Amino acid sequence: MTHPHAPFEIHVHGDVPIKPETDSAALHEALKPLWKYAGARSFGEGSASLYEEEPGIRFDSSNHRLQMCWTVRGDDDFRMVLDDLCMNLNELSAAGAQIEVTFYDAEFDEEDEAQGGESRDDFVMLFVGPDPGAIMQAQRDLLVHDVVNMMERHFDGSELGGVVAEIDKLFSQRFDNLVSSLDIGKPPRGPGGGNGHGGGGRRPRHLH
Repeated sequence: MTHPHAPFEIHVHGDVPIKPETDSAALHEALKPLWKYAGARSFGEGSASLYEEEPGIRFDSSNHRLQMCWTVRGDDDFRMVLDDLCMNLNELSAAGAQIEVTFYDAEFDEEDEAQGGESRDDFVMLFVGPDPGAIMQAQRDLLVHDVVNMMERHFDGSELGGVVAEIDKLFSQRFDNLVSSLDIGKPPRGPGGGNGHGGGGRRPRHLH
């Protein structure tokens, strides 16, 4: 690894359907921004996570799925890596999918938390897909899932059809307005959107 004293441990998590005709060599090349950032000379070397209990970056060729549960040490410059990664995966993805990226403050510990300190943790939600419609569908599905899960604490699922219909209406309007815009692939902003800073406690690591 080339970032032994980096301020963040960065976790990338996602499950992306890949076009059946894609071979491993093409996928390894698309993932090059990740494994090169880790200081590796090949995908095989760079696909392993910082933590042994995490599966790392794997391609399930039988199901044509890219599975990522991978941590690397790094800095804010990793965000540029994500731009390249998303552009590459857009070319190979078979459907829209989300990729979660969590920046954990490596210097923040339990003592800092007990003293009321605030970490530099950050969380970014990215979307990839073969076309703008697929990306927007993935965004819509995630929002519906989150809203329904939250509202089912107070309402029966059968009562939420109108809420889902309104969400669909909003996405239909957005698609009509932005189908030709490059901004369509960017994560939504605001509460519950793609970019967030710190607040609300530290995000738990994915457990496998």
